[in-house]
Amino acid sequence: MAAGPVGAVLWQNSYDMDEQRVSIRHGGHTLNGVLATPKDGRKRHGLVVYVHGDGPIDATHDDGYKPMWEANAKAGYASLSWDKPGVAGAPGNWLDQSMDDRADEAAAAIAWARARPDIDGDRIGLWGASQAGWVLPKVAAKTPVSFVIAVSPAINWLQQGRHHLLAELRADGASAARTKAAIAKSDATRRLLERHATFEEYVKATRGDTDGMTADRWRFISKNYTSDATHDLRALRGIPVLLTLAGHDVNVDTADTERVYRKVLEAGGALTVKRYPDATHSLLKQSIEQSGAKTVLTALFSPRSLFAHGFLDDQRQFLKRSGRGGDDAP
Repeated sequence: MAAGPVGAVLWQNSYDMDEQRVSIRHGGHTLNGVLATPKDGRKRHGLVVYVHGDGPIDATHDDGYKPMWEANAKAGYASLSWDKPGVAGAPGNWLDQSMDDRADEAAAAIAWARARPDIDGDRIGLWGASQAGWVLPKVAAKTPVSFVIAVSPAINWLQQGRHHLLAELRADGASAARTKAAIAKSDATRRLLERHATFEEYVKATRGDTDGMTADRWRFISKNYTSDATHDLRALRGIPVLLTLAGHDVNVDTADTERVYRKVLEAGGALTVKRYPDATHSLLKQSIEQSGAKTVLTALFSPRSLFAHGFLDDQRQFLKRSGRGGDDAP
């Protein structure tokens, strides 16, 4: 009786692409990556280089990237991603990185890819989510890219943090007093960051109420809290950019993100904006993400349907417009 469900899970989690583990040297360390390539018999493909959002993310994002990689493969593009430093056995610690460090890492991965005979160096672009919004334009300033797919990117670190705080308080139905206290605590934390306070000073100032903050996380925030993509976005002018925004994003102020992207990039005519009203920050369907059980079951039995309607197909179509999907015959 178990054969049916097991077979369905195996079939739904089998993707029409080839995957191989790869190693990329960068800064005296090795990036442990995965290269997913189309099964179309062509000798060379364009490439989508994945830049993670925040958190300890491995190369496949716990297999969450694979439906997107498959969509890329259908458009004739390979996909490249790697474990963050310190994740899945990779050397280093991702919390030691600045946004410039992350951009250097991605630029090194692109250089590695351009040296491969199976990758078309003229058709390499970027995909990045959330925190990657501060990384993508920095990469484009370092090395030529053919396109950028920006998923729920933020513009200003501090503004995003305040938006997220207020959105969570509203969702929790917080009282005026609780909201006022939370804002006061957030403002106090900002003042500590501005005067380069140590983690020990932060712990003392909060009387031990650190909300799970660790020394490593405090150091990471201290290094990156002034991030703002507005100026760096100019590096994307003239490059095809697909900006994807969710209707239920409590992490990022999508209206502000769209306003800045349009102001900086729209004059060049290369910006495409797609909105998904039923999606959350991660571009999953809200009806699924709000239930842990639904998320697990959908990931097992129908992982492609986790994403908002049209999300995967829109990326596939964007890639087809951005390149020819692979020119060399088998």
